[in-house]
Amino acid sequence: MKIQPKYFVFAVVYLGLMGYLYQDALSFLTRTMGNPNTSYTYLVPLVVAYLVWDQRQRLSGLKANASWYGLVLMIPALGLYWLGELGGEFFSLYLSLWLTLVCLLWVHLGWQWIRALSFPLFISLFVFPPPAFVINNLSLRLKLISSELGVGMMQAMNMTAYREGNVIDLGFTSLQVVDACSGLRYLFPVILLGLILAYFFKGPLWKKAILVLSSIPLVVLSNGIRIAGTGFLYQFFGSAVAEGFFHDLAGMFTFGFALACLLPEMWLLSRLPGQKKEQPESRSSTSTAPGRSPGILQSAVPACLLVITLVISQSVDFREKTPIVQPLSQFPLEVGPWTGKRQAMEQKFVDALSFSDYTMIDYSGPGRVPVNFYVAYYASQRKGNSIHSPESCLPGGGWQLQESGRMTLVDVDGGELNLNRALIEKPGARQLTYYWFPQRGRVLNSLIELKLFTFWDALIHQRTDGALVRFVTPLSSGESVATADKRLQELVRELVPELSKFLPGEDA
Repeated sequence: MKIQPKYFVFAVVYLGLMGYLYQDALSFLTRTMGNPNTSYTYLVPLVVAYLVWDQRQRLSGLKANASWYGLVLMIPALGLYWLGELGGEFFSLYLSLWLTLVCLLWVHLGWQWIRALSFPLFISLFVFPPPAFVINNLSLRLKLISSELGVGMMQAMNMTAYREGNVIDLGFTSLQVVDACSGLRYLFPVILLGLILAYFFKGPLWKKAILVLSSIPLVVLSNGIRIAGTGFLYQFFGSAVAEGFFHDLAGMFTFGFALACLLPEMWLLSRLPGQKKEQPESRSSTSTAPGRSPGILQSAVPACLLVITLVISQSVDFREKTPIVQPLSQFPLEVGPWTGKRQAMEQKFVDALSFSDYTMIDYSGPGRVPVNFYVAYYASQRKGNSIHSPESCLPGGGWQLQESGRMTLVDVDGGELNLNRALIEKPGARQLTYYWFPQRGRVLNSLIELKLFTFWDALIHQRTDGALVRFVTPLSSGESVATADKRLQELVRELVPELSKFLPGEDA
């Protein structure tokens, strides 16, 4: 296929427009690539380049057949752009960028090229780290399974080992299975490896699916073995086995173990009935019919849509910050029969949470079990700077979720209050927690709702401010859950009217 010089000009224009339009997302992407948990993304472009090169013979026989149908993808692409830009979600921007690239390929080269490049295009999605709430929830659950598996292996070796969340008590020391040393940083690289092996595996779809899906338990199993090995060697070599070179070497074991299991699995699957027969290459892929190059108008329309989006994003202020009504440091310590003592959060957590203001108060009274009250306020929920849900971090400290759901309290500041309720437990301790998300006059209960309404309010009202409110109380020995519920509900009814004096409402 001969490419005319004028289309190089359009390519430069496209790259310039997209680079400027998605500059925040691309800048954040380059920063996250330096994170050890997502460093594998550096290799994805090389993998994609090899997959395209592997298709070189098929691609050399394809003609460019420009198609207006490709512009259909610009609708979801631009929709995702505004959802990410206004809702504060980088992954929406990544998907928008990816769909825009697919759209341009379809418009200029045609559907046959999209089909031929479908797998490399799909694999290119791995260059974008998944949303934080997906990574946190998925890795947390798998990490807990790995910890439990590792403890089981150590106990099978007659070692004294007990698990409390991600903390493993070995008697003589404790191991903490934190994100940086969990081995689950290899989860997505191993899934990617499974996809690539399945792509080259000559078999039916169900065999390929087994190969890919098996990569997930292999990561969990290998990480459990790594944890057990670290615990076993710790008693002989001390902390050196959990740090530095030995730590990284043990982490690489996860990837090597998975590969060592996937290759024999491919061999076993190839021996099972139902092997895919080789299909002759379609004649259409080497057709001698003349192609249809895109005209100037066909190339200009996507560029114009990108220009219009860029102009709107730069000329309209969607990010008006709404100041807090009063500093949360002035939140009252004396409320009804309750007396509070203000607590300070460690600076590393303040930096990580990136809120605009917060308060954390322990309320108690004569004969009362204390209740911890926490509010985090965000004046603007920009990309990468949004509310963290308690459900993502509660299990990490060893807490097991016993009950979880939503409930409605009546007679709260003259109305009803919908909130999340969770009962959590670990050896020797139980806690009951209530939490919700006050957002510009609304009370929301899920991160999905939060993202969607943040997008809508940024678009319509030029506001993205919001807050997290959380109440936590321990259950004393022998205390019933109903008693703890009553205590929390009493304090909620006292404090919610005070909150309205500090958090901006609908008409702020």
